[in-house]
Amino acid sequence: MEKKKVIEAQKINKFFFSPTKTQVLREVSFSVNKGEFVSVMGKSGCGKSTLLYILSTMDTDYEGKLFLDDQLITGQSSEKLSRLRNEKIGFVFQFHYLIHEFSVLENVMIPGLKLNRKSREELEYIALEKLKVFEMQDHALKKANQLSGGQKQRVSIARALMNDPLIIMSDEPTGNLDKKNSDLVFGIFRELVVEFQQTMLMVTHDLELAAKTDRTIEMEDGRIISA
Repeated sequence: MEKKKVIEAQKINKFFFSPTKTQVLREVSFSVNKGEFVSVMGKSGCGKSTLLYILSTMDTDYEGKLFLDDQLITGQSSEKLSRLRNEKIGFVFQFHYLIHEFSVLENVMIPGLKLNRKSREELEYIALEKLKVFEMQDHALKKANQLSGGQKQRVSIARALMNDPLIIMSDEPTGNLDKKNSDLVFGIFRELVVEFQQTMLMVTHDLELAAKTDRTIEMEDGRIISA
């Protein structure tokens, strides 16, 4: 049985125009299947973060086609993309981007509040359940700035899961963490894939981490050299 494609890029080209025209992505084509943990590797400046920005629907200025959940999303309106992004994509960044004056629970609830489909009580319950996955429920009422770096990153992963996204995209998620917390975050990612069949796409320059994912897409000078 053919695996369901969660996201597919077809011949993506990207140009920057500052000050001269530079091609940063060249004919990039690949897909990620449901339940797969894929890493995107390459030297700094190879185009991997630019690619993630396009895949996450944040950057719409590219040539080629992008499909999410079997739906062509290239050319869709910014309102529709914003909704799709909130509903189907979870994000984990190198910097956790938590709102410090909000409690941990409120931070996790944000994507659910944005989607505006459930009551606040339901969202609080879901957010607490997500925090339990990471053994962070006892910190729910603390302000985000009272947490350690590793705890903040766990909260940001709980937030990424809030709307049960189709895919989680992460850009150097362990870039700011020491080895212990880095291993912890990676262990959480692996558990999400194994236990919950969560699809993951991770940009990293860490060879050791990439080697532990199901598949690595290698990039060089804006091209995919192995997938």
